[in-house]
Amino acid sequence: MKKNSRSGWKSSSAPSRARRTNSPRAGAATLPEILSQPDTWRETARHFATSEARSEILRIFSGSAPWLFVACGSSYYLSRVIAAQWTRLLHVGCTAVPASELLFAPDETLTRTGAKQVVLISRSGKTTEVLRVAQWLSTKDAIRTLGVTCSVESELAKLCALTVMLPWTDEQSMVMTRSFTSILLLFARLGAGFAGDAPLLAALDALPDKAAAWLAANADKIRAFGAKRKFSDFVLLGQGAHYWLAQEAALKLTEMSSSYAQAYHTLEFRHGPQSIASADTLITVLLSEASADEETLLVGEVKKLGAATMIVANRATPELRRKSDLLVELGLPEPEFARLAIAAIPAQLLGLAVGLRKGLNPDVPKNLTRAVVLGSANAERTKRRTP
Repeated sequence: MKKNSRSGWKSSSAPSRARRTNSPRAGAATLPEILSQPDTWRETARHFATSEARSEILRIFSGSAPWLFVACGSSYYLSRVIAAQWTRLLHVGCTAVPASELLFAPDETLTRTGAKQVVLISRSGKTTEVLRVAQWLSTKDAIRTLGVTCSVESELAKLCALTVMLPWTDEQSMVMTRSFTSILLLFARLGAGFAGDAPLLAALDALPDKAAAWLAANADKIRAFGAKRKFSDFVLLGQGAHYWLAQEAALKLTEMSSSYAQAYHTLEFRHGPQSIASADTLITVLLSEASADEETLLVGEVKKLGAATMIVANRATPELRRKSDLLVELGLPEPEFARLAIAAIPAQLLGLAVGLRKGLNPDVPKNLTRAVVLGSANAERTKRRTP
């Protein structure tokens, strides 16, 4: 496609984009950003309902053909969650790869996935690997590209056939929180549009108010647990799409608290990783509907090994209540597809609390920048390796 159009859903009524200044105290940016998520979800929904981007996406792209999502870091785990859910919702092959995977094996990746529709996600719109993939794809007339970014100054927009920008979701802090969940819910709406799923759209409309009430009831409890309990190791477990939420949760803990955190498919924990379990280990299980019974059995096994447990479940059984050191219940009637955004929040709050307890500033984690922009030498090496 030769046409390049940009859709910036920007509004004066949207939550203001924070200035990039040093926070007056540790976590001063991250906590409000986590708590503001219901507001950013409402704003995203409002723009989705009126923006030309919605009709353009539904016109240019197909819900009945394979999709490939390309991103890095948190945006990659976000892409994996979206791909898993779209596969179920649209009944077509959807997958995601890190930008580097497509960068160094482009033809093989496109052949394997069969996708001619590619979504490139970069919060900053400046991530070097994503931009180089977008540049390569722009030379392929058969490939349709959709860019998603939170920056109105996005280089990505210049390279994609259509780009959606959500500046009101951007964070001042380096770590993705509200932008992660807002983009996730944007694609839930897009998926519902492609599938003609009116009940899902109605559930998504109701979600911000319920999320606000849930945060009011649970945020302080999660933060207090993270501030009080000291752990050397963190393990995050999930099945299906929840596995990718677990990967993102592990990354949040690593980024915000410089902690050792790792993620596994829940039932894979038995096959070697359980050797890490001890009184110094917090094992978080993100329960899914399909495997809740089996996951509950594993929670009991973990408790016998002496580890502490944090359980994130929509509705907990009495057994789970007994075996949880911290139980985080969502308690929502909405379908699991809609609840994933709220299920991502407990790890954000936990990572923030653990980081603050360790005397760190989660707003500006060490060794990190808001976007991975490679220098000319790195870019030249990448260019030489790319077909």
